[in-house]
Amino acid sequence: MAFFYPTCLTIAGSDSGGGAGIQADLKTMSALGVYGMSVITAVTAQNTQGVTAIQAITPHIVTAQLEAVFSDIRCDAVKIGMLFSEEIITALIEALDRYKPHHIVLDPVMVSTSGHKLVENDICNIIMQDLCPRASLITPNIPEAALLSGIEIYDEEDMMQAGKILLDRGCRAVLIKGGHLSGQEMNDILFTHDNTPQVYTSTKIATKNTHGTGCSLSSAIASYLALGNNMPEAVRKAKAYISDGLKAGADVTLGKGHGPINHFFAPQPLLPIPEIECAEVVSKDTLLPS
Repeated sequence: MAFFYPTCLTIAGSDSGGGAGIQADLKTMSALGVYGMSVITAVTAQNTQGVTAIQAITPHIVTAQLEAVFSDIRCDAVKIGMLFSEEIITALIEALDRYKPHHIVLDPVMVSTSGHKLVENDICNIIMQDLCPRASLITPNIPEAALLSGIEIYDEEDMMQAGKILLDRGCRAVLIKGGHLSGQEMNDILFTHDNTPQVYTSTKIATKNTHGTGCSLSSAIASYLALGNNMPEAVRKAKAYISDGLKAGADVTLGKGHGPINHFFAPQPLLPIPEIECAEVVSKDTLLPS
């Protein structure tokens, strides 16, 4: 009998400081017992205090990375982060349409934590029109959800309206992250076509070590989907993982700025899956209707 590892591919930018991007994604996948692979779209000079330089990877090298992974290794789930350019998005869409991975979690990296817009309008439109409908789930924060939906978001009622707009515009499922709103509790809301919006509530944790939480959350969701969980359960488990990682790393000093979460507070083993169980996981109805 053949055995396989549960696998997850991250398509994102590199963070030289190790707290976000590809590095955070691979740490998350490893911590949750999933075999991680990567396609790097950009290289950043970055640490806990910020980004000082960035260099995009040329589209043909991005395409070569995608082809190398998809053509050889079974891919249970894909996490997509920073894409940087229209050419890279086009290359990615072609690969997704060709290889049709079972789960795709898109973290639309468009607006920084400080509110600075990171991509041009043309790229925003391409992501919304061409990439979002291909994703099983998108995970925008409040500024990104506002940018994609076209409405200002000041409270949970606005989040509800934005989620409905994004579903109407072709998204298959949307998790709007409420961390930018005031208050001691953070409400993230999962929107799907078949169910009423589901609110996930967690207590905000007093720590400056929050770098890479968005990357880690989307990677955790993709990892739990790769392990066979359905969407609501994958989101629930991923949020619990991030909360525990924030608590475990809250009092640690790593660099002079905003440090990362503790990804490895309770690492899980990478366990092989028998071929028959692997087929069952892949065939589970964990996707939402297209």
